[in-house]
Amino acid sequence: MKYFYGVLSFLGLVLPYSQFIPWVMRNGLDLTLLFEAITSTRIGAFAWMDVLVTAIVLMGFILLEGTRKRMKYLWLPIAGTLLVGPSLGLPLFLFLRQLHLEKNILK
Repeated sequence: MKYFYGVLSFLGLVLPYSQFIPWVMRNGLDLTLLFEAITSTRIGAFAWMDVLVTAIVLMGFILLEGTRKRMKYLWLPIAGTLLVGPSLGLPLFLFLRQLHLEKNILK
């Protein structure tokens, strides 16, 4: 499973940024324009509100589950969620969790 989560972490980084980087290259980091683009249609606003709620839930889950399992490096999937989104944060957390579980099984 760790390879599956690793590949999804890579895709969760590359696919969103393949859209974001060209937009930033064309428009710069214009936050007003970014907010306008996000909210210019109801379906766009729907998608971003969904991502926002998912990101909040995911960060809570990372902290709760990670602390309960005494995992290290919980800041990595949280940073991934904040800098990219749940598409990176969730598979990265699951990757780290799988590594942690495998390490503890070998003990």
